[in-house]
Amino acid sequence: MISRRRFHSAAWIGLAACCLLRIGPAVIRAEDWLTTSPLWRSSFLVRGQEPELDDAGGEENPFAEHIETDRDSFTPSTRTVNAGRWIIESSYSFIDNRDTAETHSLPESLLRYGLSDWIELRLGGNYEVGGEGADVSAGGGIAEFDGDRIVRETQILYGLKLRLSEQQNWLPESSVIVQGHTPLAGPDPATAFSLGYVAGWELPDEWKLDSAIRFGVDKEKDDRFETWSPSIVLRKTLTDRWNVHAEYFGHFSQDRTDNFAKHFVSPGVHYLITPNIEIGLRVGRGLNNEAPRFFSNAGLGWRF
Repeated sequence: MISRRRFHSAAWIGLAACCLLRIGPAVIRAEDWLTTSPLWRSSFLVRGQEPELDDAGGEENPFAEHIETDRDSFTPSTRTVNAGRWIIESSYSFIDNRDTAETHSLPESLLRYGLSDWIELRLGGNYEVGGEGADVSAGGGIAEFDGDRIVRETQILYGLKLRLSEQQNWLPESSVIVQGHTPLAGPDPATAFSLGYVAGWELPDEWKLDSAIRFGVDKEKDDRFETWSPSIVLRKTLTDRWNVHAEYFGHFSQDRTDNFAKHFVSPGVHYLITPNIEIGLRVGRGLNNEAPRFFSNAGLGWRF
């Protein structure tokens, strides 16, 4: 007999996959028209990014310089947004919690603006409903389950991302992210702060290894504590448009009345509709009893 909770989780996975499969072909048809039109070529000219010609006189691959979102895995991108450009990201997460109601988290929105090639500004917002916080994505956080009552939480995030280094041999490409998270509605109005560091290496045969560590200061009622969230992800580019990844990440509390330790493993697949539009789906499973049984996350990113 299939449990009701497992049926709901399977239904949400199917819905997310169907949405991506339905949206993808329509946008691809639009892209086929757009990339052959003067509008697409002029968009490169405006930003000084006209594709260079190769030795045979043909244009270079337009996907050589493509969007990199922070939402396509729990580990954020090592790169900042190019100066003067914007990236908007949004996703939906479904989480099958073990002992409380399932969690729904959306729109997990994040607006990123390149103030310079090394500094980006960040502004986002999210809404969560369910038994626990949506801590499987950058837009989620810690929420509280009060008996049989489902807790709803709305929050905004704001901050900046600083690019620290480019890869040189074994010196990794790296960035640091400083963010504040302020609830607009929910069980506790306290603002939480987080500091993250991410580093990565481009490897042969189009493999990439990224790793990150996040430190946060949070509060639940009168309980103040710190959280640590390490992660590591191995990415592989399959074609110009397709890439996949496998990831581990965890959440650990310190100085909390009831400390927690959560471990996850998560594969994902991502598709570039155009060099500036990405869609993706990732799923994950909790590796211990404190972590949710399962989660799925589907979303997109758009650079303009």
